[in-house]
Amino acid sequence: MTTATDAFRNARDFLLDHREDYATAYEGFRWPRPEHFNWALDWFDVIADGNDRTALHIVEEDGAETRLSFAELSERSNRVARWLRDRGVAAEDRVLVMLGNQAELWETALAAMKLRAVVIPATPLLGPADLRDRVDRGRVKHVIARAEDTAKFADVPGAYTRISVGGLPEEGWEPYEDAYAAPADFVPDGPTLADDPLMLYFTSGTTARPKLVEHTHTSYPIGHLATMYWIGLRPGDVHLNISSPGWAKHAWSNLFAPWNAGATVFLFNYTRFDASRLMAEMDRAGVTTFCAPPTVWRMLIQADLTRLQSPAPRGRGRRRAAQPRGHRAGPAGLGQDRPGRLRPDRDRRAGLQQPRSAAEDRLHGPPQPRIPGGTPGPGVRRARRHRGRDRPRPRRTPGRPDDRLSRRPRPYGGGHGRRLLPHGGHRDQGRRGLSDLYRPK
Repeated sequence: MTTATDAFRNARDFLLDHREDYATAYEGFRWPRPEHFNWALDWFDVIADGNDRTALHIVEEDGAETRLSFAELSERSNRVARWLRDRGVAAEDRVLVMLGNQAELWETALAAMKLRAVVIPATPLLGPADLRDRVDRGRVKHVIARAEDTAKFADVPGAYTRISVGGLPEEGWEPYEDAYAAPADFVPDGPTLADDPLMLYFTSGTTARPKLVEHTHTSYPIGHLATMYWIGLRPGDVHLNISSPGWAKHAWSNLFAPWNAGATVFLFNYTRFDASRLMAEMDRAGVTTFCAPPTVWRMLIQADLTRLQSPAPRGRGRRRAAQPRGHRAGPAGLGQDRPGRLRPDRDRRAGLQQPRSAAEDRLHGPPQPRIPGGTPGPGVRRARRHRGRDRPRPRRTPGRPDDRLSRRPRPYGGGHGRRLLPHGGHRDQGRRGLSDLYRPK
């Protein structure tokens, strides 16, 4: 009988084995669909058993470093899970986590998964008004925040457990550091259904009130096998992703994708971006894969990206890198047609700039004409969203709503909507999450 761990490992190994054969990876990959799955217990703890390789490496601006192995993080998260359970954290309880890039963030994420609690990630930049909204609409039962941010909750009403990380906690807050004295063995209180909720993200609220987007133990841990493949992560890699905690991209590339592959998560904390210092730290840490927004790439180029001296892994000609959307990866691809400016991807069609993975640039050479919208990853089906001239749109019956408009989002929780799709997947209203992509071909 195939276990959930075996099914996950087989899918992951298939993508790794066919990393340089896109056609086979795309045609042959099938999503694992276990009935029960808990990524922290069924995957992370399994690969962490006796594994002394570095899982998390954090460098501070003053040079201080934190290095934790897979085995150490597994043990620490067990202790934190036991301690949180003693403080009332139970399955499906919602836990608002407002931490920076610090070890406790990863410990808490793993511990919450083991408890089947639901994490609501929050950026430390939030103010009291935003926190009141999140605690209220998110139905938060527990809060874990940095000691310097606890004052923000003074005007946030609610009967929630308050846990402070670092520093001296204010009155009414419990020190997180007590968790390290808890027993190191952990036994889950029940099985985790693969479709149980795992994380709730609030959207940015740029144009409307922030919505809640739910992700499950399937949509994020399993769904981000695609991210692992597309970034090009492999076991033993050192991955740097520049993203702020509290945003979904942080979970994609600082948690699930690298640890799906068994790679090291590397972070450099800074108060003000310094391209030269960042490249120096990348070289020192031996970063092999790098993911960053276009603004960061632009500043790296202005500081001379060719200064990166880290040896290219596995005899490759250059560092493997995940490029910013709409631009080619690496010094040669980004180029400098004009000083300080990026050169757009030459692969254009219908006025679109197509993003390319580093693997595509490495394997397939110069961009070739492709279907607008980019190349789909393994497990993702490409679908036409418009009616071509060869398929004229049928007339609508008077008084009958258009079929596309009749599938209204079905509301659930916190004012958010979910659109059910005919193939059994769903789309989150307002955001195209991995839950939309995680669907059978």
